[in-house]
Amino acid sequence: MKARLLCLLFFLLAVSVQAAPLPRTVKIALDQAGIPAASVGVFVQRVSSRKPLIVHHANRSMSPASTMKLVTTYAGLELLGPAYTWKTEVLTGGTVTGDVLNGDLIVKGYGDPALTLENFWSLLRDVRGLDIREIRGDLVLDNSYFQAAGGDPGAFDNEPFRPYNVMPEALLVNFNTIRFRLVAEDGGGVRILADPGPARLCIVNRLQSDDGPCNDWREGVLTEIGKDGNEAVTVVASGSYPRACGDKSLYLSLFNHTAHVDVLFRQLWQELGGTLAGGVREGIAAPGARLLASRESRALAEVVRDINKFSNNVMARQLLLTLGREVGGEGSMQSATQVVDKWLAERGMAFPGLEIENGSGLSRTEHITPAHLGALLLTAWRGPLMAEFVSSLPIAAVDGTMKKRLHDQGVAGHAHIKTGSLQGVKAIAGYVQDRKGRSVVVVFIINHPDASAGQAAQDALLEWVYSRN
Repeated sequence: MKARLLCLLFFLLAVSVQAAPLPRTVKIALDQAGIPAASVGVFVQRVSSRKPLIVHHANRSMSPASTMKLVTTYAGLELLGPAYTWKTEVLTGGTVTGDVLNGDLIVKGYGDPALTLENFWSLLRDVRGLDIREIRGDLVLDNSYFQAAGGDPGAFDNEPFRPYNVMPEALLVNFNTIRFRLVAEDGGGVRILADPGPARLCIVNRLQSDDGPCNDWREGVLTEIGKDGNEAVTVVASGSYPRACGDKSLYLSLFNHTAHVDVLFRQLWQELGGTLAGGVREGIAAPGARLLASRESRALAEVVRDINKFSNNVMARQLLLTLGREVGGEGSMQSATQVVDKWLAERGMAFPGLEIENGSGLSRTEHITPAHLGALLLTAWRGPLMAEFVSSLPIAAVDGTMKKRLHDQGVAGHAHIKTGSLQGVKAIAGYVQDRKGRSVVVVFIINHPDASAGQAAQDALLEWVYSRN
């Protein structure tokens, strides 16, 4: 512990020493974007060095947007281990006579962030494989593993149906979303196919195809969503969809968690030849409930790749709550944040200015300093799980949220970078392998009303790090 504290003290002293100013190309890009240098925090340091290359407002507490996922995912890898898996169980307290279950069917979730439609179908298929066809009881959903507070999915930005606003739940099925497949037709129309297509969903299709390029096609597709008191949902699709896009998918979160699992279960169970006589309700499996089927998730190392490559908010929230439950003993955000704070302190990374609300970065209250985020990246690089952590980050010009950036630049393919973007926030954090093969930690956070215009400045810094002598 003493050695770790000394390392942290040395680090804090290092970031206070005089380092190089912002590169000229970065300053020019910031000026062109109308972003003052005072609204920017930058930290750059070679992983083999004890002295930063650039420190610019690096000790200022800033909103990090989705780069906060670096804290959540690295904590998950260290505290749970890269091979950690989640389970989902199907149980009953009833009896089976022939192909009839006389009693309730209970589905218990343990926080799996990636229980997809296919995985849920496979789990139900295992139940059906026990020759259970008719369920003469209710579908009971056991979400007791987490003490999630729920909340309004539209509270952040008044977009309650967008997937990035989905609330966490111990039994989260298919990210609580419905996939809408868009297929342009020769006659000028667009086919819309819902998967799954529950009976409670009505689609009014007014969408037309056009001859434009397939760029930001999502902006041209307009959706109006209405609900009635019986949880039936109507989606009115209008606007235009480029024929050049061919076959694309749009995802919407239309039902609350209970109704969502209900409509998915009923459709899949019916497709498997089964029937359900009762309704759906929340409940807790009794200690003596009999296990009918169980399914394990993919390993955490694979899940972390999805979280960071594609900046999945609800998966990050699920992981943080899992830390609270598995390490802290309670699946609440309060327990989870205490676990992370304690872990950071034990690793010699006590971050006084760190504020965690949900671990995803989709927050106006989450804060961290660029220097502390840099310290986390340096620690991760020097740790035994470096390979799993670094490989989870998007590669510049190759995949994830960096796929469309830095093409035809020297740094393309040489940087693993987590991105973050909110209104008024633009952030990058990760690693660059420069042209001499040296690995460098880079953190660049912008907090300014025009932050969205700051991408060119961030790209300029990545290129500078790659190309410097």
